[in-house]
Amino acid sequence: MKIDHAKAPDDGHDHAATPEPGPERATRRQVLSGLALGAAAGIPGLVPAPGLGREPVPAPREKIAIGVIGFGPRCTYVMNAMLGLPDVRCVAVADVQKSRRESGKALVDKLSGNTDCVTYRDMRDLLKRKDIDAVVVATGDRWHTPASILAAEAGKDVYCEKPCGLTIKNVRDLAAVMKKTGRIFQAGTQRRSVPQFQTAVELARGGKLGKLDTLYASVYAPELGNNWLPGEPTPEPDACDWNLWLGPAPWRPYNPAYVAGRWRNQFDFESGARLIDWGAHTVDLCQWANDADKTTPVEFVSGKTNITCRYANGVKLVLEFLKTPFGDRGPTFNSKVGVCPVRFVGSEGSVEVGDEGIEVKLGGAAARFEQTKRERFYDATVHARNFFDCVRSRKATITNPDVMLHSHLTNFAASFSWILGRKLTFDPAKNEFVGDAEANSLRSRPERNCWA
Repeated sequence: MKIDHAKAPDDGHDHAATPEPGPERATRRQVLSGLALGAAAGIPGLVPAPGLGREPVPAPREKIAIGVIGFGPRCTYVMNAMLGLPDVRCVAVADVQKSRRESGKALVDKLSGNTDCVTYRDMRDLLKRKDIDAVVVATGDRWHTPASILAAEAGKDVYCEKPCGLTIKNVRDLAAVMKKTGRIFQAGTQRRSVPQFQTAVELARGGKLGKLDTLYASVYAPELGNNWLPGEPTPEPDACDWNLWLGPAPWRPYNPAYVAGRWRNQFDFESGARLIDWGAHTVDLCQWANDADKTTPVEFVSGKTNITCRYANGVKLVLEFLKTPFGDRGPTFNSKVGVCPVRFVGSEGSVEVGDEGIEVKLGGAAARFEQTKRERFYDATVHARNFFDCVRSRKATITNPDVMLHSHLTNFAASFSWILGRKLTFDPAKNEFVGDAEANSLRSRPERNCWA
């Protein structure tokens, strides 16, 4: 690890200035809430360890140096959380859009209290720097796998936003490279690090719900998109390097709406027919609850309002379509628990949990616990804390490559069932669909390499 022991440069900037206060790791109320949840569920002392301030804090100058690849709204959220940690500093931002890299530097400078952050148009120039320990990959979906692989091969640890790849081949390659290089990897599915989701999973895995029967995950209603926008004059590369922006995706004429965010709902640019954008979180939690982090369901059947999957152990996974990203949920879900709801149902009870609360039903009695106010940045902070602790310890993260791979495989297989409109049988050991050449052909897509 490259630790910064150097003195602050005498460049006229106030390097001793105090950065804006970062998010606290956990409030006293959250710690007590975790204890209450554990007691109510019959799990004494259940307070998830990540984020409770138990870890020793390194000396102020022993900071992990990170670089950012791709800067936008999600990265803004994550950086606000990461740079509130005492042992992390950001030294570089790479983005193909000048406006994005400049706004990234402005935020980093503001949070860091200095102007040391350097900008790059090409992420490969950032990856050449020997003083960078880890990178945050927060590009659009099409770049998540290639950027993460390039970073790992350059000797960097990787925090990658979800979905981590456009295809089954992408995520398999990504997991293989992380294993080969020995780099630390964290998928940005941060709800695994949040206490109420951890409590719900512990209820399921610990047998408090009895024998598991059905897991419910909310997902965006799938769609293929690909409504091409009219071409407009391509800007100068310094303003927006269109060839690098496209990267491995198929070429199409430039339109400013794409780089402003309209790449979403475009199949060429987005993973899993939109379904995986939310399913990366909710399906991941269901996989965890079923102790299925190294496998997937074996059957997938798509319907009008959901996709029903079955694991080899008989447990069902139902992906319920949301009509809109943050509202109009199907009848399965109780909106009182908030956004990103999942529900685990067993022979002795059930638990439903979302961003704003958790409801437990055991033995006919219901007890609901909720956060009256969701703390901004808390989820990303505790997830980032896990990542940086593992960067130091070299232990596997909570959303390591195996976890990422199998939750993504489940999402992709479910989306293929919807795309093809038929039942699919999947062999998780071989990573292939049984007797279905058409489904197997969807595991990869043609990729451009002329950006290299």
